[in-house]
Amino acid sequence: MRLTLKIDLHMHTRASDGTDPPEEILDRVREAGIGLFSVTDHDTVKAAGIVPGLRREGDPVFITGVEFSCKDEEGQYHILGYGYDPAAPAILEMEEKGHRFRMEKLLERVSQLKSIFGFTFPQEEIACLQALDNPGKPHLGNLMVRLGYAESKETAIRDYINKTHIPGKHLRPEEAVRAILRSGGIPVLAHPSYGRGDELILGPQMERRLRKLMDFGLQGVEAFYSGFTDRLREEILAFAEQYHLYITAGSDYHGANKLVRLGDTGLRPGTDLPEGLRRFLAEKAPDLIQ
Repeated sequence: MRLTLKIDLHMHTRASDGTDPPEEILDRVREAGIGLFSVTDHDTVKAAGIVPGLRREGDPVFITGVEFSCKDEEGQYHILGYGYDPAAPAILEMEEKGHRFRMEKLLERVSQLKSIFGFTFPQEEIACLQALDNPGKPHLGNLMVRLGYAESKETAIRDYINKTHIPGKHLRPEEAVRAILRSGGIPVLAHPSYGRGDELILGPQMERRLRKLMDFGLQGVEAFYSGFTDRLREEILAFAEQYHLYITAGSDYHGANKLVRLGDTGLRPGTDLPEGLRRFLAEKAPDLIQ
């Protein structure tokens, strides 16, 4: 079976760290010629309540999505959830917990940036950050640029923000996976080969990570991703086949915050449909493969 449409199941709006308002992301998706999409904002399901009401007849197919930012003693994980019920208590509890942690981490980072580097932030600017849905490192980095503390957002994050230490304020991967499952969704590991910063996870280390997450209930991997080389993609595809995992494809579009285009996943219409992706579509978008 061949893929007949463009898919992008990983994108962000202003509800987290993208620059497009959730109300406008459908316009961008239409312009990009995408036929199936999901909005996967960090730690919030806000788009799941907005996008369906904007769709018109003939519009791209939409699947509810989210990306939970997780960490445990062994590393960092981004857990995607697809096709969940946005009104399910389990997913809403995770959203609330993720939001609370983000707000606590924001204030702790501001405090540490002052104590470590001497940076001070006007209270009105902090109040503006607190008014955002889910403020993160890019928002704080942009503020540091405006205040003259860094030349670019990337420099601010690399040289200053990443040198702060925020203990104990992280969602754990097992609770994210289980919340997605309890809400009727499919939990998927985002960009599996990438860990924290420049960390690259390969071979036996990748397999150990997948097996651990599968013990929690992980069901899929994002094998097609804008930042993957052929080698990384082939390794994740091989693991997906070995462990009978679902396969997804995503660009990780953030609007102006990243140089990534919508639909840039490495998976092109006309190619053979990977078995794991076929099963994913059969589960969450069955009309597309009939």
